[in-house]
Amino acid sequence: MEWLKLIYGFFMANLLGYGGGPSSIPLMYEEIVPHYGWLTDQEFSNMLALGNALPGPIATKIAVFVGYDVYGWPGMAAALIATVVPSAAALIFLLGVMQKYKQSPVVKGMTLLVQPVIAIMMIILTLKMAKGPAESIGIWQTLIIAAIAYWAIQKLKLHPALVILAAFTYGGLVLRYTV
Repeated sequence: MEWLKLIYGFFMANLLGYGGGPSSIPLMYEEIVPHYGWLTDQEFSNMLALGNALPGPIATKIAVFVGYDVYGWPGMAAALIATVVPSAAALIFLLGVMQKYKQSPVVKGMTLLVQPVIAIMMIILTLKMAKGPAESIGIWQTLIIAAIAYWAIQKLKLHPALVILAAFTYGGLVLRYTV
């Protein structure tokens, strides 16, 4: 029965995740952590950080990891199919509709007005994920690391994978002695 939960959880998260991987991550989080309890907040955070450091779409990497962790190879296949099929089917259908009605003010309004909802979902996920580090290494160190990461990505234009690797290195060399 666990493979059915994997299919349902990932299918719903990716069916409703308008805007690609970043918008489906909060939906996947809700299915993976609080709803089914497949991972803890800390495990999800670690998996997301590692997944972002690797090439490829984040939603499929999350599905593969969680599916394999929960139900082995069959779980990995079920979660991956449930992640890819809704997006591929919706893409084929919606591209045809969008192409046909691309000048419609309704279509333009729909695509513009969903963006703030996705931004709020990402902010909520960020706050939930920041709770773990704030409790374990302290709020100030968490904020300083976040500020440095923001500066490195926005101002220095470093690739996020390099910033994540730097954070892994810092955590392994410095934080392991203080926690």
